[in-house]
Amino acid sequence: MRKSRPKKRIILPDPRFNDVLVSKFVNNLMLQGKKSIAFKIFYDAMDIVKDKMKDEDPIEVWKKGLANVTPAVEVRSRRIGGATFQIPSEIRPARKQSIGMKNLIGFSRKRHEKSMALKLANEIMAAYREEGAAFKKKEDTHRMAEANKAFSHFRF
Repeated sequence: MRKSRPKKRIILPDPRFNDVLVSKFVNNLMLQGKKSIAFKIFYDAMDIVKDKMKDEDPIEVWKKGLANVTPAVEVRSRRIGGATFQIPSEIRPARKQSIGMKNLIGFSRKRHEKSMALKLANEIMAAYREEGAAFKKKEDTHRMAEANKAFSHFRF
């Protein structure tokens, strides 16, 4: 970009849990600007988590699940000579968080349950227990980075 870096937007905390992370998650969950529907889906999912995991706080379950699906490294393609190498690199914190949220939401959308709230709740609980598709994606990413560790000296 030619000019200075764009300003970071201030995201307000959500009304129920008073947490900025929840607002970021809901913004990723939202489709076509329907934020109130996205909030309803998230809060319904939290209620389902609360019902199924009686002794746990639903927000803590969600935060731990999100932390479990957040990758630390990723591989990037880099063309050197005639060959394309998969080069592992660390991810900056904001991108880590974003990837974790998008994986959790994306894989919950692909589940086969009745409502989106139920899909999201089940994916959150699976991530909390370190299982499910989003956690598997993180493990695959880490495995790929480990396999290509020999090319890390090509880092950009």
